[in-house]
Amino acid sequence: MLRGFTRFLMMAASLTALPASADVYKCVDADGHVTYTNDTARAKGCKQLSSDVPVSSVPGPAAKPAAPAGAAPGFPSVSGDQQKARDTERRRILEAELDTENKNLEQARKALAEGEAVRLGGERNYQKYLDRVQGLKDNVALHERNVEALRKELSKLP
Repeated sequence: MLRGFTRFLMMAASLTALPASADVYKCVDADGHVTYTNDTARAKGCKQLSSDVPVSSVPGPAAKPAAPAGAAPGFPSVSGDQQKARDTERRRILEAELDTENKNLEQARKALAEGEAVRLGGERNYQKYLDRVQGLKDNVALHERNVEALRKELSKLP
């Protein structure tokens, strides 16, 4: 019985915490940034806060960047001619990719037509034939999606 009571007392003592106290200082630098510290060596020129004032260590909201429409000084901008040159180059690259993808699509369709027409000798099991043809169909579908994506991207250009 005494052992249980001793455990109870030790548990109760460990749950009862003494309030921690320390001097807290509020420091404001030349740029207006506020920091709080309890280090007296770093608190030179800082204001000591009273112990009954709550202190938040959560930073305030971040400053929002200047909007491009305002054309803030130092904000990177591109001239109209430079943007037009970039758009022209992008269009040229996308059209070249579309040409290549159309050629790849035609080759994939040709390979699918040839693959469907011929059943190889090692494909006595019909499932092997279906698996091989499905791979060819998947390849055609991939190239069709690529062509569609390139056309969509080209349609977005001015």
